[in-house]
Amino acid sequence: MTKNIVEIAQNHSREIEDHILGEQATASNKAKRRYKELCDVRPNFFRDTDRILHSKCFTRYIDKTQVFYLVDNDDITHRVLHVQFVSKIARVIGRVLSLNEDLIEAIALGHDLGHPPFGHEGETYLDKLCINNRIGHFVHSVQSVIFLDNIEKRLGNKSLNLSLQVLDGILCHDGETSDKLLSPKRNKTWAEHLLERQGKVRNKAHKLIPMTLEGCVVRYADTISYIGRDIEDAITLDLIERKDLPLSCTRVLGNNNRDIINTLVSDIIMNSKKQIDKIGYSNRINDALVQLKKYNYEAIYKNNKIKRESQKIEKLYNILFEGFLIDVVKKNEESEIFKQWVDIKDQKYITKCKPPEIVRDYIASLTDDYFIELFRRKYFPMRFGIHYKKGE
Repeated sequence: MTKNIVEIAQNHSREIEDHILGEQATASNKAKRRYKELCDVRPNFFRDTDRILHSKCFTRYIDKTQVFYLVDNDDITHRVLHVQFVSKIARVIGRVLSLNEDLIEAIALGHDLGHPPFGHEGETYLDKLCINNRIGHFVHSVQSVIFLDNIEKRLGNKSLNLSLQVLDGILCHDGETSDKLLSPKRNKTWAEHLLERQGKVRNKAHKLIPMTLEGCVVRYADTISYIGRDIEDAITLDLIERKDLPLSCTRVLGNNNRDIINTLVSDIIMNSKKQIDKIGYSNRINDALVQLKKYNYEAIYKNNKIKRESQKIEKLYNILFEGFLIDVVKKNEESEIFKQWVDIKDQKYITKCKPPEIVRDYIASLTDDYFIELFRRKYFPMRFGIHYKKGE
């Protein structure tokens, strides 16, 4: 690729951004990377999206639970679909507000990479194990950054070297919170980013604010993408009926996923256009959304019908974690954690991490099905064939 082609592509991208991006948007040439790189035809945040898409942890999205696990229904949302919903919704909002869609897409596609097997429930069990082993809390947003910033490598064993703005947006996405208005905490440094990661591990309740409006948009889009979709999935699985939804919410937001998304997106766009360097909902919409989230929590996420296997899953987490921890400490190179994790990681990662951190990272990387398969391999007796020599 000649230097001339790169310059033409960069100039073209810069002209487009100058034309469409607003004053509060994050231009691609403002991307902060740890290590300087040679430029290519792709804008900075577009390049980050490519690196996330080609990462191994993104590939594992395909069998990661969103809410409902161990369900024989292919129509139910999985994590890989959820992040695409977040990306689409956030980019629509960003486009109308004249923000950088490349940055939005990178944050959205990477924001849930750190979820362990069985979603938020699995996160609860892994959190207890991490605390018991004195490595702090397990937080899926922090784990997403760990995968992308510390573990994943490009060809030639090079770091992904993602921009600070992308990693910050992933760390701060926190879609479970209810913020009526958000204003970005701009101009963060790499040192501040590290302190925020460490602070979240020490205290899960530690509130973080994205450094860009694009990061704020993804945070809202995360909630918009799951709140109505979880209702549709719950109805499909006969956990609730549409008539059960609180009227005080449905009168404001609608009673189906399409209307809920349309209402929330329209409101956030209209209300944010009135703000300066802020994004958020009107009072009426925010109040209805907070109430609907409470309904979902009680009627869906705590529903006993989807918790029927919880005790078994927690037990599997405990047994696997402790078993792999023993393997790491004793350097059992026949263990799956060595074959599939330790032996293919660079020495810097292995040297820097404590044994419980290595186990945490390995278990968090697993898909739901493989988590169960690993337990079978490690603790179930395996059949083998008896082979007779010719003539015997």
